Amino acid sequence: MPISQELLEYQRVDGELLKIEQEVSSSEERKKYLQAKKFMEAAGEKLEAQDKRAQALRELSEKLTEEFEEIDKTISEYADLDEMVESGGDIAFYKKSVQSLADRLRSLKGELVKLTADIEAAVEEYKKMKKQTIAMQKQYKEYNEKFKTVKNARAEEVKKITEELEKIGSNIPPEILTRYLAKRRERIFPVVAPLTNGRCICGMDFAIAQQGKLSGGGVVECEHCHRFIYKE
Repeated sequence: MPISQELLEYQRVDGELLKIEQEVSSSEERKKYLQAKKFMEAAGEKLEAQDKRAQALRELSEKLTEEFEEIDKTISEYADLDEMVESGGDIAFYKKSVQSLADRLRSLKGELVKLTADIEAAVEEYKKMKKQTIAMQKQYKEYNEKFKTVKNARAEEVKKITEELEKIGSNIPPEILTRYLAKRRERIFPVVAPLTNGRCICGMDFAIAQQGKLSGGGVVECEHCHRFIYKE
């Protein structure tokens, strides 16, 4: 791949396009737009997770309530304890049963208190999520339009530069331009750089043998940053 003035000129003009791309990319409008976009994309999964949590809490609440009611009913059956004893019942057994049921009842009350706190926390989280979603929907719509405005404001510049690049690129061998554009998409820039004091602009040292390949307009790809290096 011999270096050419056309390729260097192409890169110079391409640098102007890159500058515009970076300015648009780093704009506050784009940052706000992407922030809202990312939130909205994740909102569905978060809401689904909250629905599953709410369902689990409902099921646990129903289970604990049912058990509580059964125990409470069983305890109420011991209201006629005197009659049961008179009929020959074992009072020690009855007392032990009532004590066991009372202990479980207290435990259930504690579980229900904790469950109530969990439900309240879930409700607050849902309210917060709903509020954030509404705000982000508004931000997404607002900054989507603002970002479009920012891009449109530079559209004419981009068009002129693109047309100039097409004109210059027509004088560059297709295989060379293809390799240049591939590196550009990898966010390598400058793609073509001169060797300075035996080094690439990334700091990589070039051996004497490699430097010899640069004579006569030759180009070597840097093993570290993958730029095309030439000798001025």
